[in-house]
Amino acid sequence: MTVKELFGAIYKKLVFLFAQDAQIDMDNIPKHIGIIMDGNGRWAKRRGLKRSDGHRAGAKTLEDITDYCGKIGVKYLTVYAFSTENWKRPKEEVDAIMNLILEYLTNMEKFVGGRDCRIRVIGDRTALSQVLQEKILEVEEYTKDRTGPTLNIALNYGGRDEIVRAAKVAAEKLNNGEIKDINEEYFSSLMYTGNDPEVELIIRPSGEKRLSNFLLWQSAYSEFWFSNTCWPDFTEKHMRVAISDYQKRNRRYGGV
Repeated sequence: MTVKELFGAIYKKLVFLFAQDAQIDMDNIPKHIGIIMDGNGRWAKRRGLKRSDGHRAGAKTLEDITDYCGKIGVKYLTVYAFSTENWKRPKEEVDAIMNLILEYLTNMEKFVGGRDCRIRVIGDRTALSQVLQEKILEVEEYTKDRTGPTLNIALNYGGRDEIVRAAKVAAEKLNNGEIKDINEEYFSSLMYTGNDPEVELIIRPSGEKRLSNFLLWQSAYSEFWFSNTCWPDFTEKHMRVAISDYQKRNRRYGGV
């Protein structure tokens, strides 16, 4: 690390430390937040653990962050759990992730039961095991009438895949005469999150600064917040800093 990089890292750390106690405007809480839960594997590697241990630690972080979001009034939380590209990872890791997701859903009362949370899974389910597909349907049905925050778990999800899927549906309905035109509002309704409010804030921990095929359509006017902290170490303090930073921004939507 160069001297410049070292001072840059120190500066970012000091900014975070001083911002931890920043007040959040409770009248300006983003209704919908997206999180790319990144850095589980690196977190585990630094500790001499298996990557699966990192994913398990990340699941605990999700529990804590979902709880915090519910407390401050975030209505929708969409988290990136497994992308359409993640199948390229070693089979052992993929199996561990799928087993962990199944365990999470099976024990949902332990993880989110006390939070009156509605759970949905977005993405292409056809590649998932039959057991996991059935569990997803069971959990979605069981939690559908809950009035707390909605947790969207993006599983085998890809933004490009979502857009292509929506385009096929729209083209078929147009050809069949079911609709007369394809406009932006209608196309948005075909997204997995079509009935949800716009994603106002997207958070990515672990130091990476890209979307990685996450919510491409929905993020057109999202604000972005990045952190060098790996997801298992992410806390409500980081959420508070992210939201505080979001609240300081001037969202012009192309205006002045």
